[in-house]
This record gives sequence, structure tokens and C-alpha cells, in this order.
Amino acid sequence: MPISQMLLPEFDQEMANTRKMLERVPEDKLNYKPHEKSMTLGRLAGHVAEVPSYATAAIRLDKLEMTGSEKPFQPTSKKELLESFDKFAAEARKAISTATDEDLGKIWSLRYAGKQVFSMPRVAVLRSMVMSHLIHHRAQLGVYLRMNNVEIPGMYGPSADEMKLWQAQGA
Repeated sequence: MPISQMLLPEFDQEMANTRKMLERVPEDKLNYKPHEKSMTLGRLAGHVAEVPSYATAAIRLDKLEMTGSEKPFQPTSKKELLESFDKFAAEARKAISTATDEDLGKIWSLRYAGKQVFSMPRVAVLRSMVMSHLIHHRAQLGVYLRMNNVEIPGMYGPSADEMKLWQAQGA
């Protein structure tokens, strides 16, 4: 089985889980910050939404050169957030599904402000810079939502909020 086909079930599950979390972002709390050093909820949600686009870049480009002056995605509405996520996830899925084992074995590099951050095979980039990175920031988003009394959806089983519902329904 090609590597891309082995990656897609995990990718699909994580995108579905991520969309469930993004659907819970309260539009009236986009400027919320739990700490002065933290991103706003809107910026964090925007980052979660844009992480799938890194998969597309990792497959289509040989390297990514970031200068530090890139404008971060900051959605102004839940509609914009979800539409952007859906677009980035669909583009990433297509890029992954059409990548050959040879493509995924090629070395890809990330540079920031002229300095090498890392170089590794594209398949490792998909696992670390895309999937693990996405899961990390999605968990942060869950904390932001919890701090705003937003019910959290389950990711790999029911959440505490969903367990309450199940128990109330006698499930």
C-alpha cells in the first residue's frame, strides 16, 4: 500500500475532529486571551484552520522560507474560519492522495528568518509539522473554549460534556 494511502485515514479523522472543535468557536469571543503572552482565541482558531495548508506546502514545495513578516490568518467570523479550514483541508487531502512514495521520501526543509529549522522526509513533515502540530494547537483551543464555558466535543471518544448528555439520556 502506498504511504499516502496509509496516511489518509489518520488525516481524515484528524480533520473531522478539528472541524468539530472549530465549529464550537464562539464568534463573540475571538478577542479573548487567557494570558498576556497568549494568542487571541481568533488567532489560535485561525492557526488551527491554516495548519492543513502546511501539508500542501510540504508536498508541492521543496522548502518553505518564512521571514517572520507573514500575516497570520485571523478570521473575523465563524463562517470565514470554517470555509478556510475546509478549503485548506481539501487541498491538503488532494496533495497527500496524489503524492507518490518517492515524493514523500524527498527531504523538505523549513527555514525561518534565514536560519534552518529542520530538514526531513516529507512524510515525517506530514506527521510532525502538520498532524502533531495540529493536535497540539487544537488541544490549546479546547482549553480556551473550556475557559469560556463552551462545551467541548470528543476527539477520540466522548468528552466530559458528551458523557453528561449520554448519562442524562440513559445511554
